[in-house]
Amino acid sequence: MIHPTAVVDPGAEIDSNVEIGPFTVIASDVQIHSGAIIGSHVTIDQYTTLGCDCHIFQHAAIGAVPQDLKFKGEKSVVKIGRGTTIREFVTIHRGTELGGGITEIGEENFLMAYTHVAHDCFTGRKVIFANAASLAGHIRVGDYAILGAFVAVHQFVRIGDYAYIGGMTGVTKDIPPYVLVSGTPRARLYGLNAVGLKRHNFSKETMLALKKTYRILFRLGLTLNEGIERVTAEVDQIPEVVNFIKFVKSSERGITR
Repeated sequence: MIHPTAVVDPGAEIDSNVEIGPFTVIASDVQIHSGAIIGSHVTIDQYTTLGCDCHIFQHAAIGAVPQDLKFKGEKSVVKIGRGTTIREFVTIHRGTELGGGITEIGEENFLMAYTHVAHDCFTGRKVIFANAASLAGHIRVGDYAILGAFVAVHQFVRIGDYAYIGGMTGVTKDIPPYVLVSGTPRARLYGLNAVGLKRHNFSKETMLALKKTYRILFRLGLTLNEGIERVTAEVDQIPEVVNFIKFVKSSERGITR
């Protein structure tokens, strides 16, 4: 059902069972798939794709051109994954040529009010952004990560799977997977995200292996290379430990410690 006051460009592709609220504006070259619900006063700009069963609340702005002085009007896109919820006043911007031309929100994400996702960002599955969390450009967020209210993340930072970042934290370096991070103005590690891992049914053996990995890397005063060598020698190489080490080794911005 499309409200009669909504403005929908004829070039938009909208499945028949999509709901669009009053005074919402849908541009051309937009695709909105089955079961999506779009509230009032929403703007969805050109080259945006909205997956099935998404819910966008009032006054969100999706697919606007990026806030990047290098952007010269090239075609770029926003993709929103299936089952994602986008609350009031959220802003999500298109990608740029430099960043690959795509901003992508994964499946079943939950973006609370005033969240901002800048150009060329990528999020995994079931990521949660609390109110006013903000991503600068070219950021990658892993599966099941949680960002607290007013978290601000610097350009090109990576955030690992199942990481938890406390509110008001400024993030300037990569956040490893499975960890708890907080700090104003500078982020610091505070151990494993034990509560989150238990809620996702991580086994006792996995938790112990990750705890040992964390301790070796960040609590023994070793360099990262020394820590990686020791983890490889002393800790069972289960998939989660391998993921942890791979993330740390591939960091270009440096690791939050």
